[in-house]
Amino acid sequence: MKALVVQHDHLSPTGPVGRRLEHHGFEITEFLVVPEQNFYEPNVEVEFPDEREYDLVVYLGAPWGAWDDACIGRWLEPELAMCRTRVEAGRPVLGICFGGQLMARAMGGSVARGDHPEIGWKSIWSDDESLVGNGPWFQFHYDEFTVPPGAVEIARNPITSQAFTIERSLGLQFHPELDSEALDGWLETDGRELVIADGQDPDVMMAQTKAYDAAGEKRTYDLVDAFLTRVAKLV
Repeated sequence: MKALVVQHDHLSPTGPVGRRLEHHGFEITEFLVVPEQNFYEPNVEVEFPDEREYDLVVYLGAPWGAWDDACIGRWLEPELAMCRTRVEAGRPVLGICFGGQLMARAMGGSVARGDHPEIGWKSIWSDDESLVGNGPWFQFHYDEFTVPPGAVEIARNPITSQAFTIERSLGLQFHPELDSEALDGWLETDGRELVIADGQDPDVMMAQTKAYDAAGEKRTYDLVDAFLTRVAKLV
């Protein structure tokens, strides 16, 4: 089986999500949307791969908003169309953070800047813990989505929706792929200042993440297993 992982920026490793897909025999192709030299000017021309060549497409997170056409407009609409076509055709998608917001917007929901950012390890409230556990899961977002028509909301918290299924696809607000290695890259770019601005200590956050690595990896493996089996129906 073949999986396309859409990495919107150069700071988005697949982490335990990628490792679990490889465990299930997936050949992973990573596609970078915005090159590192365009990180602060992300409105670039992009030609996406043909999604029909892949059994699964995974859309990872991004430091930009899935609502922000002015910032990333040249590739946002084509990516929305690609996601919409794939979900409607019943071909599996896993959307993570920006990817979950992208899927929500593509399928008729809304995405907007939220009133409250979520940064750090947060618990959620799941209707189906065997599919999406209560966490804690790592969050790093300023936006929120509404669940699109025809989707089933799986999890939420007091701030925003956290997970939904539609057709053979799953959209998530949180980051199951996050481990301490990925967080180190985020903090060393702009993340440290953003964490401090949110009133938190980035060094403590890193120490906490290192302590959570093993348990977080197991939670992610369980989530990927359940998604592939029950939603995507690929294994």
